[in-house]
Amino acid sequence: MKHVAIQGIEGSFHDIAAHEYFEGEDIELVCCQTFEQLFGQLAADPTMIGLAAIENTIAGSLLHNYELLREAPVTIVGEHKLRIKHSFVCLPDDDWADIREVHSHPVALMQCREFLSRHPEIKVVEAEDTAGAAEEISRQGMRGVAAICSKDAAPIYGMKVLEQGIETNKHNFTRFLVVASPKRANLLRDIGQTNKASIVFSLQHAEGTLSQVLSVLSFYKLNLTKIQSLPIIGREWEYLFYVDIMYSDYTHYTQGIDAIRPLTSDLKILGEYKDGKESI
Repeated sequence: MKHVAIQGIEGSFHDIAAHEYFEGEDIELVCCQTFEQLFGQLAADPTMIGLAAIENTIAGSLLHNYELLREAPVTIVGEHKLRIKHSFVCLPDDDWADIREVHSHPVALMQCREFLSRHPEIKVVEAEDTAGAAEEISRQGMRGVAAICSKDAAPIYGMKVLEQGIETNKHNFTRFLVVASPKRANLLRDIGQTNKASIVFSLQHAEGTLSQVLSVLSFYKLNLTKIQSLPIIGREWEYLFYVDIMYSDYTHYTQGIDAIRPLTSDLKILGEYKDGKESI
């Protein structure tokens, strides 16, 4: 059995992503309130696997998770892109006429802005988690209060789905990274089947340094799918660059990495893995 640490509780999108990624496998979730707790669990137990959101096609990147990933004793072994579908759920005895409030995570509320604008009479209340909002409403018997969460959370917490697919943008995906200790990495992925890598590095504060690195990667036919810069605390106007690279030839990829090492500082390979396909 695989023990998988996630942020959130049963019925959360992390839960759904974990079960889709490990489809058909026996897994046990370790639910964490925060991403700090998640990476702390991985540091304390090297046998554990982690699954953490890193970016959303609408809300953007989870910047703090890049720092947690860089500092943690883990490597990326996979990724999963989950279509985010929101539902409007309530207690079984409630109906539309009874609902006066809706609770959910601020990002989920933002992603359902068009739906909420059609119901101005319903007060919007921010919560720490989508599934957590449903769990609290159920546990406290909060009549007249709905939650926005996955439809999968409804049966877990004895809730009723009033409407599905209430997200404004139907091309709403969250990308999750699967991480594990370096010793476990090769048990969870076949390096010969990988076609994607995530790296991080810093550069000297000089003109043209980033363009030199990008030119070298291009020479080795490496496709950059994402560049995320974050400031280095205490070093004004210096940045860490988090880069996702797609490759079709592992040898070309390793040659490209070796070629940019003299141009960079603190280069770290965060993981080599197989590109995750978008779920429907």
